[in-house]
Amino acid sequence: VTSSAGISAASAQLTQLSLAPLPSADLVRTEGQRFPSCPIGVWFIRLHGFIKQTQTFPIDYPYSPPTFRFLTKMWHPNIYENGDVCISILHPPVDDPQSGELPSERWNPTQNVRTILLSVISLLNEPNTFSPANVDASVMFRKWRDSKGKDKELIAELAETSF
Repeated sequence: VTSSAGISAASAQLTQLSLAPLPSADLVRTEGQRFPSCPIGVWFIRLHGFIKQTQTFPIDYPYSPPTFRFLTKMWHPNIYENGDVCISILHPPVDDPQSGELPSERWNPTQNVRTILLSVISLLNEPNTFSPANVDASVMFRKWRDSKGKDKELIAELAETSF
């Protein structure tokens, strides 16, 4: 982040997250600091105690969304193989009729790290199988959900796939 608006926004959000952390998100460290008094760049955050992820802020933040990538390997309908998260709130604010998303569901400068983390935590708990990044995981999740969690073979297969 190099714009003064981006520096101010990211610094304020870092301070806010440090002072009032989410119960399931811990800021581990930041990297890529351009200015010693302004800890921005790449943020490393742990979700639910053990899921590691990074957020990288673009030069024109907050007008463009940060990237959000899991470092912990995950088998999830909305996580790409490389760890990128597929969630509307992180999609650029352009009109894309083929996406099935409303422009209001996409990134806007009023969003912040807290709203991103809350959205991702919600997505981890309730996958969106209508817009999957990992189709195989989406199919498996729907089968498991439709069996009301009673399909033990599917659970074993999911566990094996996760490792």
